Amino acid sequence: MRSTRALAIGLAFLVLAGLVGAIFARGGSATASTAVPASLPGELTHGAPWEPNLGQLRARLAALHLPALPAEGTALHIHSHLDLFVDGRRVVVPAGVGIDVAEGFISPLHTHDTTGVIHVESPTVRAFTLGEFMGVWGVRLHDGCLGGYCGGGGSALRAYVDGHLFTGNPAEIALAEHKEIVLAYGTSAELPQPVPSSFAFAPGL
Repeated sequence: MRSTRALAIGLAFLVLAGLVGAIFARGGSATASTAVPASLPGELTHGAPWEPNLGQLRARLAALHLPALPAEGTALHIHSHLDLFVDGRRVVVPAGVGIDVAEGFISPLHTHDTTGVIHVESPTVRAFTLGEFMGVWGVRLHDGCLGGYCGGGGSALRAYVDGHLFTGNPAEIALAEHKEIVLAYGTSAELPQPVPSSFAFAPGL
């Protein structure tokens, strides 16, 4: 009986690990457990550019159920890349998103430079989403809006993963190893040509 129960527990663990791994591998939608609140403290709803927005970072992490870590986590360490475009112009993802040097803490989701590389350095292994990263940054990404840009007049927010149009909620895009994620707001004529489908990650990332 004991060996049967142990086998069942082992099989259940393998199934769960496989589901999490599949999310990381395909960069699709994550589960509802990673849902982002409709509004967050200090959320930016103005036009680009957007600063690292650290003023209410700790409060946003609490609302997102993410830890304020004293150092980067090591259980999960992956990298995705985010390209932002508004009305055909590239928008910089700033350095220092999710890192409050003055207060001495760091989010599991953060940036170190202006390349658009999102670092996922977590003390626990779980799926993370683009919506969570944007929540850490505090730039609105819901109801078809990106910051201060909402649909209308022929403009819309479109999302792409590895060059393929993502038809679901962009906030649910899973952050996966070496995934190229594009958020482009504007008319269809203002889309980047071609839409980025990959990124040359630096050695070691």
